[in-house]
Amino acid sequence: MSAFTQIRYEVEGPVATIVLDRPEKLNAYTRHMMGEICAALDRSDADDAIRAVILTGAGERAFCAGADLTPDSGSGPFSSDEEVDDLSDERVRDGGGRLALRMFNSTKPLIVACNGVAVGVGATMQLAADIRLASDNARYGFVFAKRGIVPEAASSWFLPRLVGMQTALEWCYTGRIFGAGEALDAGLVRSVHPQAELLDAARELAREIADNAAPVSVAMTRAMMWRLSALDHPMKAHRVDSRAVYRMSRGADAEEGIASFREKRAPDFPGRVGEDMPEIYPWWEEPEYE
Repeated sequence: MSAFTQIRYEVEGPVATIVLDRPEKLNAYTRHMMGEICAALDRSDADDAIRAVILTGAGERAFCAGADLTPDSGSGPFSSDEEVDDLSDERVRDGGGRLALRMFNSTKPLIVACNGVAVGVGATMQLAADIRLASDNARYGFVFAKRGIVPEAASSWFLPRLVGMQTALEWCYTGRIFGAGEALDAGLVRSVHPQAELLDAARELAREIADNAAPVSVAMTRAMMWRLSALDHPMKAHRVDSRAVYRMSRGADAEEGIASFREKRAPDFPGRVGEDMPEIYPWWEEPEYE
């Protein structure tokens, strides 16, 4: 396996932790870091022993202080500084959006432990995770309008779904920095913890998922919730629900789930995401960048 230089990938039991590891730069985001996080997600998806993934930052000051804008960082929002006439060209693709889309397609549940400042892409990259926890010193900022640009990382899709249109627009219009309490009140984060207890709380949640839920069920549920909730009629969700429940209720995981419940013991689900997803998965056609 290749070594990472701007992140750490750590595994403890069924939980993988991806640590943004540039504390001297407040874990500022670069295109290189983007590639490493995506590669780490590829690794966790390919490992059936991993049941949940935590994303956090190194140090106690920042989760990610946004894009690294120093001249030698190579971290601008696009893959080339060259002027491009055709805006469908791959070179104009936003790097934060590439990461958000990779997170969106994860088959493992993603938990963010936001351990400090999270502005710009440091805030928007968290939106594609399933559950966000914050330390009591966390600070968030969707500061794009104050820099003369617009929100990136597909946050115009994710953020209103999490906190509602009114709050999303207020945060993006003003670009103000706000604390963990406001993030909690708005539903951006699930809970707030003392800095020293944040990772333990994230790990406890990850283990609750890993120890009690069938991984194939979790992967299907993740895809269904994210994709079906955005459709324009519940009938479209009903079509997928019906086929998924029918197939999975006849599988070994359902048999084990019922047996463990009756026998009052912890379940030992045999299904593996890498080989046992129901044949209806994926039911969608992945759009191309145009």
